[in-house]
Amino acid sequence: MTTTADIGLGTAELTQIFTTATRIKVCDEKFRSLILTGQVSAQYYSPRGQEIVSSAVGALLRPSDYLVTTYRGLHDQLAKGVPMRELWAEFFGRATGTCKGKGGPMHITHPESGLMVTTGIVGSGLPIANGLALASQLQGTDQVTVVNFGDGATNIGAFHEACNLAALWKLPVVFCCHNNRYAEHTSFEDGTSVDRVADRAAAYRMPGVRVDGNDPVAMYEAARTAIDRARAGQGPTLLEAMTFRFFGHQMSDQNEYMKPGELDAARAADPVLGFRAWLIENQVLAESEVEAIEKQAKAEVNDAFQFAEASPPPDVSELLTDVYGGE
Repeated sequence: MTTTADIGLGTAELTQIFTTATRIKVCDEKFRSLILTGQVSAQYYSPRGQEIVSSAVGALLRPSDYLVTTYRGLHDQLAKGVPMRELWAEFFGRATGTCKGKGGPMHITHPESGLMVTTGIVGSGLPIANGLALASQLQGTDQVTVVNFGDGATNIGAFHEACNLAALWKLPVVFCCHNNRYAEHTSFEDGTSVDRVADRAAAYRMPGVRVDGNDPVAMYEAARTAIDRARAGQGPTLLEAMTFRFFGHQMSDQNEYMKPGELDAARAADPVLGFRAWLIENQVLAESEVEAIEKQAKAEVNDAFQFAEASPPPDVSELLTDVYGGE
């Protein structure tokens, strides 16, 4: 892990990143356990292993900034400030959820915290992010939009169209690719013609930056540069955050297609546990402080679970509420 020297990253920021990453980790572990034991039935895509990317970016965004994410979005949703109770209730399809139980895990939306869209369509979030960024530009605000997507989305036409337009109009948007090495069940090298996603930025005359997404200091520094650039009206940046997913594409995925030893090596270098040890070793936090953060995260997750479980399902009238159709 890189050091904090000369980048202005202090105890408060490091603590915030670790706290968010821990909340994501604990939340994911609880939800997966409920699915695996048959207590909950839901389509869920685990972000375990990718916590640091979202936690570092989230520490830099203002509540008024916008975020667009994908169906593998739990880490982004929590990092942007979506309340955990309402998040869990939406996962459970309950009336108290962020979308009154009608969106579910793949369609979380919470404008109050700036989480504008969770999309289930690969690559579709980038043009939407451009629209949000254009609105901010036209209104003369300094809001920034961050859009998160996987490496597979960089081979979708919408990625290239969005990059071209954002660069042309100097939109205040940050394209953040969570490169977890696999697009569903296809390895990066088997489905992408370039060695680095960041290299594609040159075609659109925008900065392209590859960063170790599991290193909180490096990730924070790269994201801060991109966000500051967008906020100053200098246009978009393509960030390629290198990371790894621990539990396959979806819950039934057994990772048979991965290279031998690859997953074990990634889990052995668990970014949250590595960050935990680094904080203690470098005396940023005492072990007792770290344990208190972990205890609080578990209490918060249990509270959210109980809230969701006790919440009622949506009323039948909700079937025709906030639903639009054309003639």
